[in-house]
Parts: sequence; C-alpha cells; structure tokens
Amino acid sequence: MGLAALRARRYHSAMLNTIIHGSATDKPPLLIAHGLYGSARNWGVIAKRLSDERQVIVVDMRNHGHSPWTATHSYPELANDLAEVIAAHGGQMDVIGHSMGGKAAMMLALNHPEKIRRLLVADIAPVGYSHSQIQFIEAMRSVDLSSLQRRSQAEAQLAEAGVDPALQSFFTQSLDIPNRRWRLNLDTLADQMPKVLSFPQTDAVWQGMVLFLSGASSDYVKPEYRAQIRARFPQARFAKIPGAGHWLHAEKPREFEATARVFLNVSP
Repeated sequence: MGLAALRARRYHSAMLNTIIHGSATDKPPLLIAHGLYGSARNWGVIAKRLSDERQVIVVDMRNHGHSPWTATHSYPELANDLAEVIAAHGGQMDVIGHSMGGKAAMMLALNHPEKIRRLLVADIAPVGYSHSQIQFIEAMRSVDLSSLQRRSQAEAQLAEAGVDPALQSFFTQSLDIPNRRWRLNLDTLADQMPKVLSFPQTDAVWQGMVLFLSGASSDYVKPEYRAQIRARFPQARFAKIPGAGHWLHAEKPREFEATARVFLNVSP
C-alpha cells in the first residue's frame, strides 16, 4: 500500500462511507460532513492538511457518494448516521458541517450532545430556507448518461441547462462515468427537498462551543437569524471569511483551514 493510500483510507461503517486522513493523536478526531450534492472527496485537501494534528474522518452523507441510498432524508436521520460513525471511532469528536451537513451536525449536537466536543457550522443556520435546489437536480437529470465517456461532456450539457461553471465541475465529481450513473440519489433528494431546506422544530439546547463561520458574500446566515441560533446554541460565536460566498471552503480553502484550526485548538 502506498503512502497516499495509508494517509487516506476508505472504510464502510454499517451506514456511511468514510475516508480517514491521518492517525489518532492526543487531540480529538475531527468529523467533516459535506453539503447537498457533495461528497467526502470534496473535502480532501482541507482534511489532509488538518490531519497533521489530528485524525480527520470525512463522510459521504446518505444518498451521496458511496454511502447507501434510502427513501428518506431527514435531519434526525442524518444526525443518527453521524452519531453512528462517531460511536465507531471513540464516542466523541469535533465536527465541521457545511450547508446540509451543517444542519445535520447541529441536529447531532441537539439530539446526541455527548457525541460532540466542538462544532463548526459552515454557512448555514438552523432555519428554513425558501431558495430550492431542485433546479440542479433537473439539470443533472437532463444529462444524457447513455453515451457519456468524459466528464467534460457532462459539464457541457450542464452548461446548456444553465449551470454555473464552478458548479458544473462540482456536480460532475459525483459522476460514475464507467457505470454511466450519478452517485447521488436524485429521486430521494428531489422528493425530500422540503426536509433538506427546513430545520426540525425542537426545544433542545446544546451548551458546547460552536462557531458559525460564513462567507462574507453569502446571505445564508443573516443577522436576524442570530436570536434563533442562540436559542439553540447559547455559546455560539460568529465569524466571516472575506471574499467568500456559500462555498467558502472551496473558494478560500487556506482561510477556512486556518480559522478551523484556531477554533478547534483554542482554550475554552
């Protein structure tokens, strides 16, 4: 086995597929949960860099990547999936979650408070959103998979469907070209989109350290959401990355990594 393979090992838990970077250290391991239409692979660079101090475990969320496909996709279920991974790796972790993964991580903290030491929520709030992501499912469904031989062919068809170039590249990372299929359960994600956009009503409160890190150019975490955030997460802190939008970890990876590192290592 080569050095790269040793550094990033792929495992299947009973539920989620995981990619593990680095080895256990005296610092808590870190779990990373990606956003809608993403995968563990999207976080490879940041995970590898953060693994110089701690073990980093990146998951494919259900209905994404190499994880199982299910008929439902609710945040309590996604939180249970993450709790299962944490239980299999020592019982407690620091957690980073972006967008959909951020909502799943917040639900994890509220429903399984003992599983998380610190939580970084990337560009999302525990609120419902009105901007549907269904148009991207329709764009991916419009790609003719039957004759697909190269990723660039899919990107060209997504361009014809009006998808931004950066998102074309992002979406096609979830293409299984040899088998001419998407590694995304588009049917379930379309059916469950109202649940993806919402956040469950709950009276639960998590008292742990949590950083809400946003892109300065994003409108996903508005000032008027802070009261709702603090009602669930009284220790919430807020920070922004200049020049970044919703995909802050992809647009400003070094800045994201540096901020995460400071937050995870700072004394309480």
